[in-house]
Amino acid sequence: MKIEQLYTNCLAQAAYYIESDGEVAIIDPLRDYQMYIDKAAADGATIKYIFETHFHADFVSGHIDLANKTGAKIVYGPTTQTSYPIHVAEDGELLPLGKIKIKVLHTPGHTPESSSFLLIDEKGKDHSVFTGDTLFVGDVGRPDLLDGIMTKEQLAGMMYHSLKKLIALADEVIVYPAHGSGSACGKNIGKETFSTIGQQKGNNYALQPMTESEFIDIVTDGISPAPAYFFKDAKLNKQGYVSFEEVIERGSKALSAVEFDEAIKKGANIIDTRLPDNFELGFIPGAINFGLNGQYAIWAATILDIHAPILLVAKPGTEKESLERLTRVGFDNIIGYLDGGFEAWVGADKKYDMVISISAEELALDSKHNPNAKIVDVRKPTEFKTAHVKVAENISLAELPQQVESLDKSGEYLIHCAGGYRSMVAASFMKSKGIRNVKNVWGGFDMIKKEEVEIIEAKA
Repeated sequence: MKIEQLYTNCLAQAAYYIESDGEVAIIDPLRDYQMYIDKAAADGATIKYIFETHFHADFVSGHIDLANKTGAKIVYGPTTQTSYPIHVAEDGELLPLGKIKIKVLHTPGHTPESSSFLLIDEKGKDHSVFTGDTLFVGDVGRPDLLDGIMTKEQLAGMMYHSLKKLIALADEVIVYPAHGSGSACGKNIGKETFSTIGQQKGNNYALQPMTESEFIDIVTDGISPAPAYFFKDAKLNKQGYVSFEEVIERGSKALSAVEFDEAIKKGANIIDTRLPDNFELGFIPGAINFGLNGQYAIWAATILDIHAPILLVAKPGTEKESLERLTRVGFDNIIGYLDGGFEAWVGADKKYDMVISISAEELALDSKHNPNAKIVDVRKPTEFKTAHVKVAENISLAELPQQVESLDKSGEYLIHCAGGYRSMVAASFMKSKGIRNVKNVWGGFDMIKKEEVEIIEAKA
């Protein structure tokens, strides 16, 4: 028996590869599915099942394409309805895989169809449980993604009872969740990517003894609004989507500077995937910087409409990575990339823009001598509450698309986050919306604290 956790840091997502006696099961695969086929081929094995713990909201699963390529059966838990062929498993159903078995545990709460999959080893012993978005390390899944269908209180009540199935398992059973720290599918997921039932019973706030009413209150409190793309991705996973190959073929078109410019004039959004330090020195007017060095696809989907036409600017050689990572979160309308990257734009004598970055010390001087300049902190509210610059206004990056129209386009803004990634996204987005006087604080709040400048942070 082989179990591999295939963790993707930029999505904070875990897929799983399970092999026994020449048969393979994949749990919650990414959209770029070829890696699973290659792994099975290397093991001389056949992919038999594709288990989906639920309709994912934060990424587009590769289940449909993978099933079409391999003939594997897609397995969902009870109550699931889709527009493509699946096996709807019953609660408690056992599915054989080589010399082991996978038992379906219906664990609704994150979504109605949410299920966990219990692996029973060759000796008939409960070995591990793949909990999807029901149980994380230190947290549980958010129950607020079905507005208009079910309330978060109704779903949280379902989760309260679902978790009893999991905590009834032996303490040594390994917990393999679908997400780790950084995912918006939970409130405060721990840094570890796996645990045990015993550890979670001892340390997870949601598994402590409490009434159903108390559980509902604690689980629904303090949930940040879900990114708009969550609901679009969940719909794609339920109803089906354009094949991965078709999206890649369309997006792999190399465009000259002239062709690129024509596409811009037709209203396409520009995503520039270079590092922030390179982007700020020069970029195509209107481009938004989502660097490949961060949670690139997640932030792109949070800020932009995943169905809108997209143009890519990338460092030559990174076009494929830039494209594939966007498809994982549902960008299906990528129409091409700038052949030769930003240098080709400059070489064609096209106009370009810049972002000015300032040091922490310069931020202090600007704040002191220019009272009209507004310091905007784009970190999460929880980060801001821990410590912040005294005169800063908190507009989290996730909230910026809703807030940007209320900002004074003629005003001066000094933008910072924790380390500089999110602030460059924010600065470039604001410039794309017509706010011209924007400066980025290099190194963010981390550098502000390190430099111990006069604008010392205030505790909330």
